[in-house]
Amino acid sequence: MTVFARRARASAGRMHPELSLVSYTLLGHLEESGGCRATDLASHYALDKSTVSRQVAALERAGLIERRLDPEDHRVQVLHLTEAGTEILAQVTRSRRVAFRERLMGWSEEDLARFASYLLRYNTTASQEGPVTKASTS
Repeated sequence: MTVFARRARASAGRMHPELSLVSYTLLGHLEESGGCRATDLASHYALDKSTVSRQVAALERAGLIERRLDPEDHRVQVLHLTEAGTEILAQVTRSRRVAFRERLMGWSEEDLARFASYLLRYNTTASQEGPVTKASTS
């Protein structure tokens, strides 16, 4: 799993130099959720608020996300992808799909089906357990 995570981090930089794996993940979550607060991101990914704050600031400076007032509560700012953020996320997603296709090209249908079922099983179990924290990994 450690090797998998290292490769994911390294490939994020190759896919788009402005996006770290964390940035890509945050953009993906904003796209999936239709926007959310920075505190929601921190909570969802079990990240420190200061880490999310730095990432959000960098994504704002790059013009990939923007803050909008929550229509139901004008005291709250909701983060949304900009058009540029949506396009970069789409580019990176396309690049990742091509890379996965190339890596899995020689696999049999049976191996692909087994691999997919294991990934689904792993993700289901992981989502039921909640985020991994530093205390739970020791």
